Amino acid sequence: MITIKTEIEISAPIQLCFDLARDIEVHTKTVWRHTKEKAISGVTSGPIGQGETVTFEAIHFLVRQRLTSKITEYQQPFLFVDEMQNGAFKSLRHIHEFKQRNGKTLMRDTLYFEAPLGIIGKAVEKLILKKYMKNFLEHRNYQLKLMAEEKMRSSL
Repeated sequence: MITIKTEIEISAPIQLCFDLARDIEVHTKTVWRHTKEKAISGVTSGPIGQGETVTFEAIHFLVRQRLTSKITEYQQPFLFVDEMQNGAFKSLRHIHEFKQRNGKTLMRDTLYFEAPLGIIGKAVEKLILKKYMKNFLEHRNYQLKLMAEEKMRSSL
């Protein structure tokens, strides 16, 4: 199993960051464009909450894939956890944490995942997927930061 941790400081209130991070439309706008990610079932627009699911369809490594996640933990505005219910991974758990600090929000992601296919999957995890998934998260989080900070500037 691979663990990836990222964090980013956002000059915006915790509630705004929390709401943007769980908004399905925002998600599809903040991921890499070349993945053509879209929500196709479950919650397909607006914020997702406790016990709800979403299925995303996207292209990764030139293959169209679907991943269904369920919100399994939810503590507004500090934490939500999504866990894969169906998809290409053997398992995937994504913890989203938010902390208010000096008028800013620290957004932290912890992603646990495991590839299928035994020893071959373990090699792919270490050689390819760990870096790919970290870059994916960091890109998305930076785009979310830009969006949140722009909302703050435009509300002044």
